[in-house]
This record gives sequence, structure tokens and C-alpha cells, in this order.
Amino acid sequence: MSGSMALAGILATPLVGLILVSLSGRSPNLREGVTLTTALVLFAQVLALYGDVAAGARPELLLLPMLPEVSLQLTAEPLGMLFGLIASGLWIISSIYSIGYMRGNKEGNQTRFFVCFAGAIFAAQGIAFAGNMLTLFLFYEAMTLITYPLVTHHGTDHAKKSARIYLGVLMGTSIVFLLTGMLATWVLAGTLDFRQGGILAGQVGATGTAVLMALYMFGIGKAALMPFHRWLPAAMVAPTPVSALLHAVAVVKAGVFSIVKVIVYVFGAENLMNLGSADWVPLIAGYTIVAASIVALRADNLKRRLAYSTVSQLSYVTLAATLLAPISIIGAAMHIAAHAVGKITLFFAAGSIYTAAHKTEVSQLDGIGRKMPWTMVAFAIGALSMIGLPPAAGFISKWYILSAAMSTEHWIAVGVLVASTLLNAGYFLPIVWRAFFREPAPEAHHDDGHGGHGHDDHHGDHGEAPWPMVLAQTVTASLTVLLFIYHEPVLRLARAVAGGE
Repeated sequence: MSGSMALAGILATPLVGLILVSLSGRSPNLREGVTLTTALVLFAQVLALYGDVAAGARPELLLLPMLPEVSLQLTAEPLGMLFGLIASGLWIISSIYSIGYMRGNKEGNQTRFFVCFAGAIFAAQGIAFAGNMLTLFLFYEAMTLITYPLVTHHGTDHAKKSARIYLGVLMGTSIVFLLTGMLATWVLAGTLDFRQGGILAGQVGATGTAVLMALYMFGIGKAALMPFHRWLPAAMVAPTPVSALLHAVAVVKAGVFSIVKVIVYVFGAENLMNLGSADWVPLIAGYTIVAASIVALRADNLKRRLAYSTVSQLSYVTLAATLLAPISIIGAAMHIAAHAVGKITLFFAAGSIYTAAHKTEVSQLDGIGRKMPWTMVAFAIGALSMIGLPPAAGFISKWYILSAAMSTEHWIAVGVLVASTLLNAGYFLPIVWRAFFREPAPEAHHDDGHGGHGHDDHHGDHGEAPWPMVLAQTVTASLTVLLFIYHEPVLRLARAVAGGE
């Protein structure tokens, strides 16, 4: 199969799955079988492209000519390959988890949920393999719109209010800032096609580049740079599989992926270094990392703590990418993968705790590791990855980022990395300690703060969550360790991004 045909298949598969899922809604078993089959086929298609792209091939597919020198176009390159593999691979595991969660909690609108999930993966693949900024922008906006019904899933006033924040911040930043930056780029460079070394290199001076950088950095709201981060904790009102989608599989990864893509292929890392126009970005990213970690440290609600952890962790990627050294670009790409598998594990564990024990607060988790050992061991592995400790994947990516900060003598970045590592340990390790080393508290009924519906049954004698949920979190926790041990395939793509191989 040619590369262009493979790209067409990658884009078509989730769309076909979406249609089949909507048609099979009356039969839950068939609907979920279609979801899993579609996810497996998509991952196989993306994986089949890996060898060619890693070897230097750049297959393209023209979708639609639009403006002079601008068309809707797909191109497979190393960074997109990485994001495409993450989104398609985690879709399989998320689907297994979602089946257990949606059935275990007797959620409504399950067909709509799986349809929108497939739509989000379709948009993610479009973003991953976008050949220019226009294509990326259109799929980026499509992802915002297709995930909006997922945030409003429960239909409560609180869910609707939170979804308005979600939609308002993401659409507002992309239309006001990102679209303006794209138009300026097109006027200055005459093209929006991604190019190694940057399409703006030599086209605009230091001041103009700094202004464009601000438009792109804040316009890509899904990267959650402060002050445009409120959409992310607001979206926690959604069911946990949605939180996993938002925080690990698609939405936030689309944000930081776009940040790295813009720096490498629109501005050019060497061009930015020569002009000094991105020097302010690591400061904003560093502030976001530390400030969000402090909020997480004080949060008792488990999903809120994880949400602000995500805000912090995303800015590791932005910080690394804007250090502008080849090793820092490698670190940024590696952290996209490491954060994906680690954070999805944490959200899966949070959803399992809610489903089995109906607990939503950190202060309720005393002794829960004795009743839910699989869940809490998985949580502990995910926590180690967020902190950056072996044997978890986060250690590898943070090592590259710290090495870059030290080699470029960016001592503020070094200080941020050290401080945030301590803060990460401060808000994750007490959860693990509570779960395994404290006596369980007497059982009591609690209000639902997890975006789900209240339960009247008694949860004191609970065990693990339904087996599909336990299986999914076990797989992602295992991947977190495996990526620490065997990260060469990801590293190969990351090096190609940094070096233009």
C-alpha cells in the first residue's frame, strides 16, 4: 500500500467506526465490538507507517486545494507519527476501560459517548498528520467541538456551565490568537506548509517573531499555558474515561504536539535561538509548572489534583521545546509519550476507585490499597512517572529536559524542574502512603463529586472495579514501565524531529 493510501485509511477508519457505532446503538455488545475493532484496525494502520517514516520517508496526501499555496494536506513525519501512535494505541485501551466504566456506573447516552470518542480520535489523527497549519487548525477546532458533548455528558447545570468554559476558552484562544498568527504567517512567508528549519526563518525580525510566538503559544489553548488553563479543570465534571481522553489520549496532547510542531516547523528552533524571540516562553511555562503544582498540592478532590497535575506536566513540554536545543526537542517529544501513558493510568485508577468504592477525595483513601491492590499499584506507577522517578517513563523524558536545561545554562529552568519534582512528590506520594499504610476509616456516605451519579448501595465491602477497568489500567501501568526499559522506538522518532533526519 502506498503512503498516501495509508494516510487516507488512517483518516477514514475512525469515521467509518463512528458511523457503525451510531448504527449499532441498540445492541451494546455489537456497539462495543465495533469500537474495539475500529481501534485495533486504526492502530495497525498507523503502526504500518512507522518503519517508513522512521527510515526517512514522508508520504503525503492532498485532501483539498483551497487557497494559493495552501491546501488541506496530510504528511507523515516523525512528530506526527509519535502522536498518531499514542492516540490510536491508547484508544484501544481507553475503549476497554470505557466499557467497564460506562456499564459499571450505569451511565446514560453510552452510544453518543462512543460516537464522540471515535470523532475525537479522528480529529487527533488529522492533527497528527496535518501537512500544514491550515489542516492542523481545522482538525484542532473539530476536536474541540466533538469533545464538547463529552464534557456535557451528564446534562446537569454544573456540567453545562463547565462545558461553556471549556468551549469558550479553547475556541476563543484559537480564533483570536492562533488564527491571527496563521494569517500573519501566510502573509509573511507565502505558505503554511510545515518545513524543517521553519517557514518563517529569514522572513521576519526579532520583534515580529516574538509577537507571532505569543499568538501561537497562547492561541494553542489546549497546551493550557496560564492564564488560559481554566478549561482543563472545568472539564473534570465529565466521566473519568472522558478525563482520560482529555488529559492523555487526544486533547491536551494535541495542544503540546502543536506547540512542538510550530516551534520546529513554523519558526525553526535555530532561527528562534538566533533571534532570541522565544526567551520569555520558558518563564511562562516555568510559572505554569510551579503554580499548577501548588494548586494540586492543596486539592483534596482526586480528579482536581490530577487536572492541575496535567496543567503542570504539559508545560514541561512547552518549556523543553522552547529551550531550543536538539536534546530539549527530544525531551519534549519523549515527554508527550511518557505523560500519555502515566497520566492515563492515574485517571483510570481514579475512575476505578469511584466505580468500586464511590470515593472522590484524597482524604477518603486511607487503606484502600488493601481492597484495591491492582488499582493502587497502577496508581503508584503512574505517580512515579509524573514525579520522574525510575522505573517509570517520566524519568527518561525529565532526564532529557534537565540535561537540556543544564547544557544551555538555563538555571531558571533547572530550578523549576527541581522544585516541581519535589512538589509532584508532595502531592502524589501521600496518596500512595494513605492507600497502603494507613488504617481504613469507618465507611460513610459521600456526595458525588466525580461527575457521576450518586449511589445508594453500601460500598464498604467493595473490591476491585469491573475487570475491563482493571485490565486497562494494568496495561497502561505496564506500558509506563516498558517505556522506561525500552524507549528506542520513541527515541528514534524524537531524534528525527530534533535533527531533521
